[in-house]
Amino acid sequence: MRKEVCTVVFLRAVFTEFLATMIFVFFGLGSALKWPSALPTVLQISLAFGLAIGTMVQTFGHISGGHINPAVTIAFFVGNQISFLRMMFYIVAQLLGAIAGAGILYGVTPPNTRGNLAANGLSNNTTAGQAVVVEIILTFQLVLCIFASTDNRRNGNVGSPSLSIGLSVTLGHLVGIYFTGCSMNPARSFGPAVVMKRFTSAHWVFWVGPISGAILASLLYNYLLLPHSMNMSERVAIIKGTYESEEEWEEKEKSMEMSSP
Repeated sequence: MRKEVCTVVFLRAVFTEFLATMIFVFFGLGSALKWPSALPTVLQISLAFGLAIGTMVQTFGHISGGHINPAVTIAFFVGNQISFLRMMFYIVAQLLGAIAGAGILYGVTPPNTRGNLAANGLSNNTTAGQAVVVEIILTFQLVLCIFASTDNRRNGNVGSPSLSIGLSVTLGHLVGIYFTGCSMNPARSFGPAVVMKRFTSAHWVFWVGPISGAILASLLYNYLLLPHSMNMSERVAIIKGTYESEEEWEEKEKSMEMSSP
C-alpha cells in the first residue's frame, strides 16, 4: 500500500480532488442562492451544477479521475478500479474541499442572501424514505453514465465523457430539486451543513441515498453488464495499491533498456 501512497502522482491526485470539489461546491451552491432581486430557477441551478461538474472533469479528470464525489469514489472501489487507501484519501479530500468551497461562498455572500447556503433538505412533503429512493435513482443513473462514458474498452465514438457526465448531473437536478434539493453527492451536502452548522434529522439521507445508488450502479456495470477479465491476485493488488498495468510494465522495460549500457 505504501508503494502507491508515497508518490508525487498520488498526492497530486488527492490535492486535485480537494481543489475540484471546492470549485464545484462554490459554483453549484452559488447558483442556488436566493438573491432579493432574482430567485434562481430550477433550470439555472441544474445547468450550473452540470456545467461545474463537466468543467471539473474536463480540467482534472486526467490527473485524479475527476471523481469530485465520495459516492463515485466508493463506486470505483467497489468496481475494483482503485485501491482502498486511494478511496479513503479521496473522500477526505472531497469533504474538506466541499467545506472550503462552502466557506468561501459564505464569506463573499451578503448576509441577507446566504440563507441556509443551499443546504439540502426535504421539500414538498417528501418523506425520508421517499427521499432515499429518489437519491438512489439519481445517483444510480449518474454513476452508470460515468462508467459507460469513461470505459476504455469501448471502440465506438463515445463523444465527450465530461459533457455526458455534466448532462447526467443536470438531468438529476431537473427532477431531484423538487424532492431533496438534489444531492447525488455527500460532499455537496456536507459542506454547507458544516459551514452553516445545520445538520437536520434527515441529513443521513444525503449519504445513504447517493452511496447506495452508486454501489448498485457499480455492481451492475462492473460485474454483470461488462465485467473486467481479471484474476483474484490482480483484484487484490488493485485494492492494496500494488497493481501495475501492462502499460506500466512496458514503460519500466523501456526505461531499463535505455539505462542499460
